[in-house]
Amino acid sequence: MRIDILTLFPKLCEGALAESMMKRAQEKGLATLRVHNIRDWATGKHLVADDTPYGGGQGMVMKCEPIFAAVESLRTPESRVVLMTPAGRPFRQEIAAGYSQAPHLILLCGHYEGIDQRVIDHLVDEELSIGDYVLTNGAIAALVVTDAVVRLLPGVLGDEASAAEDSFSQGLLEYPHYTRPLTFREWTVPDVLLSGHHAAIAQWRRQKALEKTQKNRPDLLG
Repeated sequence: MRIDILTLFPKLCEGALAESMMKRAQEKGLATLRVHNIRDWATGKHLVADDTPYGGGQGMVMKCEPIFAAVESLRTPESRVVLMTPAGRPFRQEIAAGYSQAPHLILLCGHYEGIDQRVIDHLVDEELSIGDYVLTNGAIAALVVTDAVVRLLPGVLGDEASAAEDSFSQGLLEYPHYTRPLTFREWTVPDVLLSGHHAAIAQWRRQKALEKTQKNRPDLLG
């Protein structure tokens, strides 16, 4: 798949996309990840991409012209244009799974006080939020979405079962994990994990996942 990130701050993204799973996905040819500076499509001597809001108020608003030019130069009939904004619908694991089936995502990153509404009305397919808080700009949110989507592509993770066992993939938070040493200070690994009894281990993990979900995210249990 291909993901294009459109932002005023491309350097925020470039380093992250060259590390870990994102790097592996690109090296294997499983994903094409590109970051673009919206100012590259701005016009005039100073390449202005923002202006004061009509009606007054604080801050600046991102302009229509460079955003339309940028998206229209990258978009294909298969593209999905997603605006990263705290006003969007909440990003969830099932959305990441759906995006991982898409051939092309364009992640548009907001900044300042917001983005001209005409972009949202006539260019964007979906508004997406990674949480009920406000970030300095949408580039950080776009990285979160990119990571969550790309790791679901077949062949990216070392173990294909890993993604299926992640938190949220089965409607629950993930169960606890342990590794060596067997005893650290006075804390030891639960006996069931040493038993070799696969059914008992599966039952223990399911129970612990339920307990963690009840404690940290009871909303997931309905």
